[in-house]
Amino acid sequence: MQFEEDIGFIGGGRMGEALIQGIIRAGLAPADRIMVADPDENRRLHLQKTHNVRVFSENEPVLTGCSIIILAVKPQIMDTVLSSCSSRITGSHLIISIAAGISIAFIEKKLAGTGCKVIRVMPNAPALILEGASALAPGTNSSQEDLDKAVRIFNAVGSSVVLEEKYLDAVTGLSGSGPAYVFSFIEAMIDAGLKVGLSRDISEKLVLQTILGSVKMAMQSNEHPAQLRAMVTSPGGTTIAGLHEMEAAGFHAVIMNAVEAATERSRELGG
Repeated sequence: MQFEEDIGFIGGGRMGEALIQGIIRAGLAPADRIMVADPDENRRLHLQKTHNVRVFSENEPVLTGCSIIILAVKPQIMDTVLSSCSSRITGSHLIISIAAGISIAFIEKKLAGTGCKVIRVMPNAPALILEGASALAPGTNSSQEDLDKAVRIFNAVGSSVVLEEKYLDAVTGLSGSGPAYVFSFIEAMIDAGLKVGLSRDISEKLVLQTILGSVKMAMQSNEHPAQLRAMVTSPGGTTIAGLHEMEAAGFHAVIMNAVEAATERSRELGG
């Protein structure tokens, strides 16, 4: 079912484009009811040509023409963006921010007196292929209806969960940064294949299918990952030899430390 409101984007980068693609594909809004403001002419031309949305170099037309506004800008410029937009935002606006580390309190303070509703979201990169994982947290004035609208938008590019905002920095460190950890693991696995004599093409094909199959197996099974690991680990076999080396190098600790470091960085950005 389509939204009654037009949907506007402040920022038309890759994540914004992923959301545009998901919104159109899910039938939440047709292209002619999506507006995007971006200062980069090349991005505007790309979005207009590829998705047939309405594009603008300034924020004002988007803010006056749309009730749902998605702030798809970098956290480092959020202060400037909010300051420039505040005079055009009213109580009829639902503001959805995807800027990592930027708190609801910060946004609500910058938009104080407008009466707008705010929802903070942490998506991740696989949203670009409509397989994202997003976490949403409602702001002070947002209703269940507002939250439901935001959930529908982010479910259009994957799956989402609703959490208290205090958990969003942890989400940033886990699923927000998580694709980079996975890509690094993929790269290491492919290089390992080269080291033991496989060609790059063969190694890459085997690694990607192995990871895809393992993820599907974990998602479709009711077993704990430890149980699934045990299924492919025979006494005195090859797998236990490899796992021993991983644990000797502190594999679990490295991953846990990476998530913790990314979480702390998210808190720093919010500070």
